[in-house]
Amino acid sequence: MSKTFWEKEYKDPRHLAMSDEPAEDLIHFAKWTVRNAEWNPFPKDGFTLDIGCGNGRNIINLCEEYNMHGLGIDISSTAIEQATNKTKTKNLKINYVIMEVKDRLPIEDATCDVVLDMMTSHFLNEADRKSLALEIARVTKPYGWVMFKTFIMDGDSHAKRLIKEFPAGEEGSYIHPKIKVAEHVFTEQEIYDLFSPNFKIFKMLKSYKHVLDGKPHKRRTVSVYLERKRD
Repeated sequence: MSKTFWEKEYKDPRHLAMSDEPAEDLIHFAKWTVRNAEWNPFPKDGFTLDIGCGNGRNIINLCEEYNMHGLGIDISSTAIEQATNKTKTKNLKINYVIMEVKDRLPIEDATCDVVLDMMTSHFLNEADRKSLALEIARVTKPYGWVMFKTFIMDGDSHAKRLIKEFPAGEEGSYIHPKIKVAEHVFTEQEIYDLFSPNFKIFKMLKSYKHVLDGKPHKRRTVSVYLERKRD
């Protein structure tokens, strides 16, 4: 993923919608896990990891709501600066690191109560996607939770058209015609193969089909709720 692109985008958003509010998908995930987990999924003073944290809106919300602390990582120094400034105003215990998400996570084994990977993995190639999934498994505590959000191929003719018209040299991937970076679209089976060896998959919530004037115009996403298995 291009660091230059993200630096420009966080300084002056042109292609992606930037918000200070937590994602609705995160709020739904938190409420669902509180209702359905066997024990408290967000323990006080627990640890949260946000992979591709951006301006910190999601990890800040989670840590503030449940009295947790954590670590956010992102490739953009501008995003990390924004996240750090927001965190200071709320007096939260969240640290931030500038790094590529394909690298080894700077966290010890089985230390995370919650891991967020929301719209990050699809920027990686196949080898790095697999590597990150293993890293997420490594750092998540047994029975800890992961919120994974990404693009989903199933039922999305728009994504299939992008792959056909702008191939990226890897199955299921394309070069985005506007932002000029490679993006991957997962299948349900691919998500299962990636995570099921180490996680129990509780939910796969797909967004509705996005149609304009009778034609698909926006890619579908899926939010996946995962609980770490005990080795």
